[in-house]
Amino acid sequence: MTMKTRNQNAYQSGNAKALPRGFTLIELILVLSLLVIVTSLTAPAMSRFMRGRALDTEARRLFSLMHMAQSRAVSEGAPIMLWVDEKSGTYGMAAETSGQNGDSKAENLTIDSTLAISVVNTTTGVATLFNNLPAIRYQPDGTIDENSPQTFKLVDSDGFARFFTETKLRTGYDLTDSAQ
Repeated sequence: MTMKTRNQNAYQSGNAKALPRGFTLIELILVLSLLVIVTSLTAPAMSRFMRGRALDTEARRLFSLMHMAQSRAVSEGAPIMLWVDEKSGTYGMAAETSGQNGDSKAENLTIDSTLAISVVNTTTGVATLFNNLPAIRYQPDGTIDENSPQTFKLVDSDGFARFFTETKLRTGYDLTDSAQ
């Protein structure tokens, strides 16, 4: 005795309304067309989202380096410099004075190619420099030197920006979306 499937029974009994076994070419083309339309509508939004992520990621990275420099100045009891090179799009941290072998804990970072960094606001006195670049000087007590820049700006290619503004007590920087 052999077992017959439902479709075999339908074909053998002459029933022309058998169940379909797959998708037609028209159905596949329709689904692919809908995917192309949805993708073309969401691609520009995803591109803007990714650029915004680069700005936020770089802002967090710079903010973390600021905290690291401040912590290092306090723990080592020596001034630490956080410098910014606007032209090359780099920034970093190093001890103000280092030994013959240099600073083994120095950091040099490059910003994303879609971003620019700049010193927006400097003090009225003599600006703090490190290797002829504008710099934040973290004192051994954790405060920021009074001649350090008051505001840094990170901006992306669409003009969106993040600002690092020195706090009133010169104990750090606040991260905001607008200059204050």
